[in-house]
Amino acid sequence: MITRTIQFSTKATKFFFDANISYLEKIVAREKTIIITDDNVFAAHQKKFKNWNTIVLKPGEQYKVQQTIDVIIDQLIAMGADRQTVLVGFGGGVITDITGYVASIYMRGIDVGFIPTTILAMVDAAIGGKNGIDVGLYKNMVGLIRQPSFLIYDYSLLKTLPLNEWQNGFAEIIKHACIKDALMFKELESNSVKAYQKNNTLLSKLIQKNAMLKAKVVVSDEFEMGDRKLLNFGHTLGHAIENMYELSHGEAISIGMTYASLMSKELKFFKNAESVVSLLSKYGLPTIADFDSKKAFKVLLKDKKKENISINYILLEKIGKAVVQPLLLVQLQDIFKKF
Repeated sequence: MITRTIQFSTKATKFFFDANISYLEKIVAREKTIIITDDNVFAAHQKKFKNWNTIVLKPGEQYKVQQTIDVIIDQLIAMGADRQTVLVGFGGGVITDITGYVASIYMRGIDVGFIPTTILAMVDAAIGGKNGIDVGLYKNMVGLIRQPSFLIYDYSLLKTLPLNEWQNGFAEIIKHACIKDALMFKELESNSVKAYQKNNTLLSKLIQKNAMLKAKVVVSDEFEMGDRKLLNFGHTLGHAIENMYELSHGEAISIGMTYASLMSKELKFFKNAESVVSLLSKYGLPTIADFDSKKAFKVLLKDKKKENISINYILLEKIGKAVVQPLLLVQLQDIFKKF
């Protein structure tokens, strides 16, 4: 097991890489812990929940809403949860977002940790303290930033993942390579999903590298005033179409990165747009897609990155180097018309 501790502004988060889920009982007291998971994860790993207090939710982004939060809080009250209770989000990005949000607001804040069960959650969703819920078509419209106390990385949990969930997670890994790590981009070009599925050592190194990359970006800019904005590469358009078309997060972000790369080619003279699109395709992710650009633009107008008449769009100057590009909304609307 490899342990890393990252100190954020108000809390230190411990990362337990190459760990086993059984390590949880060494971190928390079983009688003071409540695990939050979903039907899919519970069914796939039922034995691991034995003798743990557990709340099981319906799976899917459509349940990342206030009604679910209300149901959880009612259950916590019925279970006698107090300020010494620890919540543990055991699942993918939806579960970690929900659990982090509930822990932030229940009794004005209780302790929380995560056991991510998907690639996407391991390298992105569970890291950095962002949590919250959707409101209609608007992704993560309500939430706050509050760091978890720990994350346990048990790679055996990935064995039950279907191929599309592996591909979903690699969208965020490719994003990290595009904005911060040209060498990782080359590594991804020379490998494949199958290669990482077959080689635990290769997979472990990749997940740890991505987790630490994101954690270090967040440490330098926890509340997204500067460098953390770069992590939104592909997310502006991606979030606008994700709930519109009931896409997985990885699918939506992949499409978003495709169009952001093409915009980078036009606006920043980015020379490797085709390489980004090719890599996304290699990992089984969608790229060019038909979507209602007018409707997507209307959803985008509610994006948290909008500032009056402009929006901060993340573009690439080269592989491994992203920049924040303020665009006037009228300028962006003209670009969307080309889509």
